Amino acid sequence: MAFSTRSGGQTRTQTALADINITPLVDVVLVLLIIFMITAPVLQSGIDVSVPHTRSVNQLTEERIVVTIDKDQNVFLQAGGPDRPINLTDLTASLRSTGHGDPAKRIIYLRADEKVPFGAFASVMDAVKRAGITNISIVTQPLESTPAADTAAK
Repeated sequence: MAFSTRSGGQTRTQTALADINITPLVDVVLVLLIIFMITAPVLQSGIDVSVPHTRSVNQLTEERIVVTIDKDQNVFLQAGGPDRPINLTDLTASLRSTGHGDPAKRIIYLRADEKVPFGAFASVMDAVKRAGITNISIVTQPLESTPAADTAAK
């Protein structure tokens, strides 16, 4: 785009900078894309728990409060966000403060590794019941999708 001005009897033609250089924009977008590709798997990582296998399994369809016990007997609480480690003595108070409504009507999902001793499992169950929550569902895997069966099928 060109335009002319008249100053002192002379006519000058000037060009306007109408084009935007998009090379720096593309560079920034590509750098942001690489950063998000690297950080996305880290944000989605959870607690590695090998839950027991059973014949009857229901799918989790809603966001619920999930208590996880890993193989080292560490306890984690997931209530509307990522898993966060929690001390067993603080679990009752944390469960009372999370959620709305009657605690007896709330549902807690309990995930425990296969290698967790029953004593640790019972301690967590006791802490959940002391919070007033009586509806506890234990998370398991279906028998059909055992890792041994998956590798034998391939």
